[in-house]
Amino acid sequence: MEMTLCYMEKDDRFLMLHRTKKENDINKGKWIGVGGKLEDGETPIEGIMREIKEETGYTPNYCRFRGIVVFNYNDNPSEYMHLYTCDNFNGEMTVCDEGDLKWIDKKRIFDLNLWEGDKIFLKLIMKETPVFNLVLNYKNDVLISHSLEFEKQ
Repeated sequence: MEMTLCYMEKDDRFLMLHRTKKENDINKGKWIGVGGKLEDGETPIEGIMREIKEETGYTPNYCRFRGIVVFNYNDNPSEYMHLYTCDNFNGEMTVCDEGDLKWIDKKRIFDLNLWEGDKIFLKLIMKETPVFNLVLNYKNDVLISHSLEFEKQ
């Protein structure tokens, strides 16, 4: 499965989604960026632009590709996430049907209830890094290992 995720940035803050509204949600109670599964025939950039508009009400003008994150979870098929950041958008924030949206100071991000693997890529996108490939290996909800590779410049 392929999906997208974006961390929207403004005034040294990230827009975070506290997943509280969906039943049987693997992310329930966690804070994540906005995004979702790619629709049939959709490119990753088309998918993230659509997801940002649907989940936040904002219209992104440009999203910066940061890397690919591969999730290996138990014996399930791998999931491939196209990771973006976006600081160029307009519009007004709307209510999200998947949880509560909140602008969080980047210095406080790691105080939130985050997946362990998310902490790894959040640290990467908070600084200037080359495009990366990150593999996260989970057993149940525990990160057991990871590997990181940067694109050659």
